[in-house]
Parts: sequence; C-alpha cells; structure tokens
Amino acid sequence: MNTTLTRDARHTTHPSHEVEMPTVHAPARPLSLVDRAALHLGMALIRWGRRPGRELARHERLANSFELGLLHREREALRVQLEHERVVSQTHALVRVR
Repeated sequence: MNTTLTRDARHTTHPSHEVEMPTVHAPARPLSLVDRAALHLGMALIRWGRRPGRELARHERLANSFELGLLHREREALRVQLEHERVVSQTHALVRVR
C-alpha cells in the first residue's frame, strides 16, 4: 500500500484544569447498634412486603377467582358450541357426498 495518511489537525494538548476531588465528610456521629438494627429491620420489612403471591388483597383475589370462574364457564360454552358446529358441518359434508 502506497497510501499516505494526513496528520490529525486536532490539538492534543488541553489547557490545564483543576481535577475536582470529591469531598468525603466524616459521619456526624458513629452508627450505634440501634441504628444498625433499625436499618436491618427496615430492609426486612421491605423484603417481606414485596414477597410474591401477596400483592393482592383478599377481596381482590376473591374477585379474580370469580372472574376466572366466569371465564372458564364462557370458554366451556364456546368449546361446546364449536364442537356442535363442527359436527353439523361434518354432517352437511356427508350429506353432500352421498
């Protein structure tokens, strides 16, 4: 390859600037055993409140089970209707063949 690359015209030297160091503050008072226990209790309560299967109240679960029962009955009625229509269409197909 006889290709010549041109030099990058951008400046690589930047003006100096101060690097900001994050300031770390010492705690106002040391953490006591009571503070640590309160923190752990709070975290445990949060985890307990988010446990699976408990997100709905009792009346909401009852309403959902009622709705599921309605959906099941409706699905069963539609299945029976579809089966009836399939039998009728097969009967008409047999009549046309004869």
